[in-house]
Amino acid sequence: MWCYQRQDGDIDPSHIATETPTIRREGNGIFWVSQNVKPVFEMATRKWYDWYSPEDTPEERKLIRKLDLLIVPYAFTVYWVKYIDQGNINNAYVSGMADELGFHGNELVHFQTIFTVGNVVALLPFTYLFPRVPMHYLVPALDLMWGIFTLLQYRATSYSEIMAYRFMVSIFEASYFPGVHFVLGSWYKSNEIGRRGGAFYVGLSLGMLTASLMQTATLNTLDGVHGLAGWRWLFIVNACATLPLAIIGCFIYPGTIDKPNRLVISEKDLVLARARLEKQGAKVKSAPFSWALARKIFLTKRFWLVLLWDSLFFNSSANTASFLLWLKSLNRFSAARMNELNSISPALGIFFILFINFSTDLFVERAWAITLASAFNFTGLVILAIWNVPEGAKWFAYSVQYSAVAVSSVLYGWVNVIYRDNIEERAVVLVLITAISTMWTCWIPLFTYPTVEGPWFEHGYVYSAVITALLVAMTFVIRYVYGTNGERDRSLVVGPNVLDEESANSSTTHEAVGSDVSKTGHVSVRED
Repeated sequence: MWCYQRQDGDIDPSHIATETPTIRREGNGIFWVSQNVKPVFEMATRKWYDWYSPEDTPEERKLIRKLDLLIVPYAFTVYWVKYIDQGNINNAYVSGMADELGFHGNELVHFQTIFTVGNVVALLPFTYLFPRVPMHYLVPALDLMWGIFTLLQYRATSYSEIMAYRFMVSIFEASYFPGVHFVLGSWYKSNEIGRRGGAFYVGLSLGMLTASLMQTATLNTLDGVHGLAGWRWLFIVNACATLPLAIIGCFIYPGTIDKPNRLVISEKDLVLARARLEKQGAKVKSAPFSWALARKIFLTKRFWLVLLWDSLFFNSSANTASFLLWLKSLNRFSAARMNELNSISPALGIFFILFINFSTDLFVERAWAITLASAFNFTGLVILAIWNVPEGAKWFAYSVQYSAVAVSSVLYGWVNVIYRDNIEERAVVLVLITAISTMWTCWIPLFTYPTVEGPWFEHGYVYSAVITALLVAMTFVIRYVYGTNGERDRSLVVGPNVLDEESANSSTTHEAVGSDVSKTGHVSVRED
């Protein structure tokens, strides 16, 4: 068995290689390149239902439980409410807003687009803020402001007013998704991120599902109360759920290892958390942002590959309002019934998200998990692109739309693993790829999913299907270049016994490997 040896001379118990390494020369050193390097925790016997790794000590399991309780429920709940706040515009539009305010053109896609524009504009400053401002202060402060502007939407009387409110909500919402993944990557190992990311991301589907059901309940119980239409009450109810969460976050959100919330994280917790991540080669101490760092990021192929990958993901989904527009075109259902039916897709999305993300930590490679989710999405998009199919096929196609979003936490968890060796790079990259990928969705839907073409977005469905196929292809490029756990992005200096096999008579090469490890920054390999 081949094991990693760190520069301090200790064997790293978190990784082994399952094959004799391949040798290649580079300058004065000899480097090991293995195509089958796996973390020890993946090689150990583990049942699919085991929450912990067999290698986790009792102290580590206690820490993991604590982090799970502090991070996942709060992140999930805030994301749930956020997506109610984001998705309610679709429900409000078909439940009285359009008729009351005289919207009969492309206003809905404009509301969606201005939200995306706000995301792009607001994301960039967080490349600087994430490593510097404690996340247990930053996240609640942004929550508070987006709750206030969500509330203000109830008083809108014109197109321009709604556009302004949607823009401000998106400004304060923008950083939440990459921020949660930054926090997850700050505490969890690579085989732990998928399940936590999936549980958090269920908030998206549950938010869209709840928005539909809340709109139904609001129309039935609050429509006309105090002279306000049901769709206006929806924004009031949403804000009442958002604002308390902002206050709670200051007390329970743990922040990051580098800037922890001392109300809930002890020094003992920090020591153990650092040790767990450092065994995997993760960096846990941040350094000041510099233009040299930015230049380093932009000049590496790693960033551009990850950016292309994420951009494909952001463009692989159909318009979220397309199902509602189709239901409305049937002229069979009341507004309340349409909102109930619109909950089908996000309800199934909860299953897709949990299954895909839990499987990546336990029994399915990340690349194949993304492929499985994309296969459902691609099938639905092809059906909708053909359009002239039995109505039952359309119900299936719309129902599996949320399979596309199941990819998200797998992809971002993978990016966390690829960049786990540098906190600043990880923070900057998570924000940049989200901002740039979101930028494409600012203008592309204006051409692919214009509201006036609904419910059959012929060009939009074809476009999304092609992008989904490219996403799968790009996923296997990432797998080939970096490996499922980032193992192929590392070059390791081999130990003396390998050198003897490679060059039995070369004492100078042997000396070079023994003396240059600390100078080259590579780690050596020992055979047991």
